[in-house]
Amino acid sequence: MAWIPHLTVAAIIQKDDRFLLVEEFASGGKVFNQPAGHLEPGESLVEAVIRETLEETAWRFEPKALCGIYQWTHPEKQKTFIRFAFTGAAVEHLPGRDLDRGIIRAVWMDREQVLARSGQLRSPMVMRCIDDYLAGQRFPLDLLSQLPLSGKNRDQAS
Repeated sequence: MAWIPHLTVAAIIQKDDRFLLVEEFASGGKVFNQPAGHLEPGESLVEAVIRETLEETAWRFEPKALCGIYQWTHPEKQKTFIRFAFTGAAVEHLPGRDLDRGIIRAVWMDREQVLARSGQLRSPMVMRCIDDYLAGQRFPLDLLSQLPLSGKNRDQAS
């Protein structure tokens, strides 16, 4: 059986010293996470983080920079996650929009409130992303390239 990592995106959004998180049902309980999810076929990483943020929080997200790329293996499930964390602005709230299945609510919390819930975080990547963001870690979005793969080029991609 081939090993396949789970490719995910996350949005690190700060407003008035608070971060946008979601409370959701996962791993048999309630946990907190950044707006995050899996890359879908045919979409870019930036498109994925915009979509996931809207679906999970009802906020339109405008990515400005890449905050970091993180690798984490869930100790019990032995699943490896590769997370591309983006930072940017929540530009419009659509309060009447339904949230994704499993999402309880979107919530704004400051760092201390998130830290106080460290046992309820979906993964250690949640706190690490916030701390990297607060440390000023930013990379330009043009660091990412999405190349069209077609015909002969597709066979040579690796």
